[in-house]
Amino acid sequence: MSTSEVGGKQDYSPVSWREYFDQMEDVHVGPADSRDIFRIYKAGHDGPLLVLLHGGGHSALSWAVFTTAIASRVTCRVLAMDLRGHGDTVVRQSDDFSTQTMSSDVANVIGACYGETPPPIVLIGHGVGGAIAVHTASNMLLPTTVGLVAIDVVEGSAMEALHSIQNFLKGRPKSFKSMDHAIEWSVKSGQIRNLESARVSVVGQIKRCEVEETDTLEQASPVTNVVVECNEEFYDQSYVNDKENAASESVYMWRIDLSKSEKYWDGWFRGTSNLFLACNLPKLLLLAGIDRLDRDLTIGQMQGKFMMQVLPPCGHAVEEDQPDRVAEAVASFLLRHKFAEARS
Repeated sequence: MSTSEVGGKQDYSPVSWREYFDQMEDVHVGPADSRDIFRIYKAGHDGPLLVLLHGGGHSALSWAVFTTAIASRVTCRVLAMDLRGHGDTVVRQSDDFSTQTMSSDVANVIGACYGETPPPIVLIGHGVGGAIAVHTASNMLLPTTVGLVAIDVVEGSAMEALHSIQNFLKGRPKSFKSMDHAIEWSVKSGQIRNLESARVSVVGQIKRCEVEETDTLEQASPVTNVVVECNEEFYDQSYVNDKENAASESVYMWRIDLSKSEKYWDGWFRGTSNLFLACNLPKLLLLAGIDRLDRDLTIGQMQGKFMMQVLPPCGHAVEEDQPDRVAEAVASFLLRHKFAEARS
């Protein structure tokens, strides 16, 4: 019986980050009187430093299962950080999601952890985190960067998808009765297709709120008449607080209101394909599907400017849905360029 089944039923209870990372730290950045605090998770002590940047709405915990998988293949260090506005990171301007600010955050955190001479760095980013990784590399904010891995971030398909993101966000439940319910919804709705990963990572997306915090429970009630890609049966009332009993209990709500970052969406992705191609570093592009490629990347791929691998079948949360496949691809990349040594 798998660890995620209890008495024949799936177990949707949360799992601690300690199962996957060696340590958790809060890194203070900026002047003493007005510091920003970034939550990071680390693993490993030798080899190159893999700096892991999660996608929009997710957190560093998205990389938990991947971290174990990569560490079993190659000798490396991992630093996964909660980006501003996400997870347990606390910054003064939590609504500034410009690529410039977010890539500076990455450089500041690495500087605070490793000083002037960090180890060789491989930037690995998924979605928005991939765009931040590309900007960080192309602006040479971390001079010891030796490699770049972008996961499911392609300018062409991202720009086309922007208009549908608000519909997706409106279609999600606004709150959940418990963390277990949130994990179950994430898996059954197909947001995260890997139960092991969902059990550790959803904790980084959802927070507990006492009911007063939500003012009226208008915000905490579900949008019931939404149909999202055949998953509508999971917009089931049982996941969500009903107003009668809500007064006596807490609700679990999304940590970040992604819809408020809309003005930055265009800036995250516009121009990233050419920036990626222009980065004078060994590069790997991992995609959830071949349909994702835009024209610039297709030409660059034909010219051999980067390595590429398509990892079907999975959803957008590639490193969560297929952590072993992603780790295998990243390990091959690290070994090919002699950035890391294989675990014997």
